[in-house]
Amino acid sequence: MSNLIDKAIGSVAPGWALKRQAARHALQAYEAARPNRNHKAQREPRSGDLAVQLAGKSLREQARWLDENHDLVTGVFDRLEERVVGAQGIGVEPMPLDNQGEVMTDLAAEIKAAWGEWSLAPETSGELTRPQMERLVCRSWLRDGETLAQEIRGRVPLYEYLTPTPFALELLEADYLPLDYDDPANGIHAGIERNTWRRVRGYHIYKHHPGSLRLFDFRTGTKFVAAESMIHLAHRKRLGQSRGVTILHAVLRRLADLKDYEESERVAARLAAALTMYIKKGDAGLYGSGGQQGSEPRSIPVAPGMVFDGLMPGEDVGMIESNRPSSLLEGFRNSMLRAVSAGTRIGYSTASRDYNGTYSAQRQELVEAQLGYDLLQGEFIDSFCRRVYRDWLQMAVASGVITLPTNLDRDTLHNAIYLGPVMPWIDPDKEAKGWERKIRAGGADEAEMARARGRNPMELKKQRQAEIDYNREHGLVYSSDAYHDHYAGGDDAQAEADDAED
Repeated sequence: MSNLIDKAIGSVAPGWALKRQAARHALQAYEAARPNRNHKAQREPRSGDLAVQLAGKSLREQARWLDENHDLVTGVFDRLEERVVGAQGIGVEPMPLDNQGEVMTDLAAEIKAAWGEWSLAPETSGELTRPQMERLVCRSWLRDGETLAQEIRGRVPLYEYLTPTPFALELLEADYLPLDYDDPANGIHAGIERNTWRRVRGYHIYKHHPGSLRLFDFRTGTKFVAAESMIHLAHRKRLGQSRGVTILHAVLRRLADLKDYEESERVAARLAAALTMYIKKGDAGLYGSGGQQGSEPRSIPVAPGMVFDGLMPGEDVGMIESNRPSSLLEGFRNSMLRAVSAGTRIGYSTASRDYNGTYSAQRQELVEAQLGYDLLQGEFIDSFCRRVYRDWLQMAVASGVITLPTNLDRDTLHNAIYLGPVMPWIDPDKEAKGWERKIRAGGADEAEMARARGRNPMELKKQRQAEIDYNREHGLVYSSDAYHDHYAGGDDAQAEADDAED
């Protein structure tokens, strides 16, 4: 089209046409910006909001279908659940400080006990514990691209809390937030209402899941939930993007093709295994009116060690050699899995269950993959866990479940350390020696090592103290208690140690 315009302008004003062509070449100074038959130079000029609004529903539904029907994708999300949230969920270690800056251990223990009680039934249905809830929320967030949780506080008509703290979460899938609900005059885009500075005022969500069997117009069945009562956890890839996109968005086609290819190879292998042999007929001249041509079809039973002697004159037996599954299947599948791993922040060995390799290679891959898990874990904690803990703590204090001491520094009430799954040890002996050297050299402390193993340092010390006291009281000697190394000489060694202290 531009060439026709240039020709038309060139016939009237050649100088102007020359300037247009020069300007076009200046804009396409980079080779990659000039499309040709070998380079399509595909582009995405739409905003992040519009791109997700047009494609988000299809991407979400494809990811769900693969999670339900493709074992590889199910395994990917299972591993992401384990690495991001873990079996025990995201642990919370309260760290409130007094006016002198010291940790208030008694208050921290009280908060932790109340948090553990609430964790038994944190959501409105009462069907999930907190670790189960966090794993499902994490899976929905990464698979669907986003998920929602409405906070229920205080007295609510027709609802009875299952825990002493009047606080619960109503978990909602991304479908509850309509992608096609726009009202520019009121600042609403894709169901999210914002002010002129793009700060979220609230969410317009369906009262029922649009995928259920309720037969009415869902467009009129929405309700408004203020931003302070709604948690919107979204996996965003662009600035200014309101809605989330599945973590599989870049590998959906590859995964679908891989599933179809594997299924084709599997069916071909089954068919090839069902075929055993064939009978090669003789010369065509042997097929007369009363010869083989009019004979009935034969059924030849095949059994191990059989001897077949039923061939007619001119016939021969041929064996069908199967080349399925293809010898190229494993290499092709592994290359596809490497690409899938690169696009989903998961380690290749984890996705393929192929753990061959040296200690150094395995640890290098684990370290690099752990960076991706830590990034997702940090985002999950920042966007979901931290807000849930802080809002719960406010309600626990307001409802009298937790009593605050007078010497508490109120600014530190919400201080806490969040503990998620940590990088596992490939060789425990080497890892333990490495931590021991770091602690001896002052580059790390005992608490850091305990957290690196997914333990709460204070709880670990209390358990160790109780264990050591019991062992000494009952005369049990273990190498884990260094006391016996220093005072193994009996009363004389004890006296010398006491004199040294004096």
